[in-house]
Amino acid sequence: WYHDNLTRHAAEALLLSNGQDGSYLLRKSNEREDLYSLSVRGKDSVKHFHVECTETSFKFGFNEFSSLKELVMHFANQPLIGSETGTLIVLKHPYPRQVEEPSIYESVRVHTAMQTGRTESDLVPSAPSLGTKEGYLIKQGRIVKNWKTRWFTLHRNELKYFKDQTATEPIRALDLTECSAVQFDYSQERVNCFCLVFPLRTYYLCAKTGIEADEWIKILRWKLSQIRKQLEERNATLSS
Repeated sequence: WYHDNLTRHAAEALLLSNGQDGSYLLRKSNEREDLYSLSVRGKDSVKHFHVECTETSFKFGFNEFSSLKELVMHFANQPLIGSETGTLIVLKHPYPRQVEEPSIYESVRVHTAMQTGRTESDLVPSAPSLGTKEGYLIKQGRIVKNWKTRWFTLHRNELKYFKDQTATEPIRALDLTECSAVQFDYSQERVNCFCLVFPLRTYYLCAKTGIEADEWIKILRWKLSQIRKQLEERNATLSS
């Protein structure tokens, strides 16, 4: 559960996309060489705690431990307290290193910075930290095959689309656990199109640029791969 060069943003994406309450991982801190960051998921957010490494111990707040194992064992029984909300968090589920890291999240953030004219460092505090993507796409209608611009949000295993960015209620929410494929589509007269294949319907969507379409496809495919992986693990557990 030690992730050497994982960024804060990617740690949040991993824990919120694939983890559960009490999932945690350790990573290098960007602040000092002797500091590590313990990233822990609680409710719908991720908290980050400093762990200071000395020659003989690991310091966490006022506590000092001889090993990381001792630290984890301690906080498996004694809750951590999130500094902002006061949420009680217990270390329950180590997040293993042997997983596909979502490097796409980093490129999505950089692309967002370029679009808005802000620097990447400006976006770190306010960047979407849920392993998500959002933006306008042009969608083909189901019955009348006209094209309308809709605001799309990707959150966990759900892709929602709204009339526009200001709308509070989605027109529809698509459950990605039912999606079988995401791919570029060349059957339409428009460019930068891709489709999502569901049992009862295939959704045709177009982005403004090829780069944007590619980013949507990559992050959606990553989501589908994680859904399949979780399903396989669940089936393996049930069969054993």
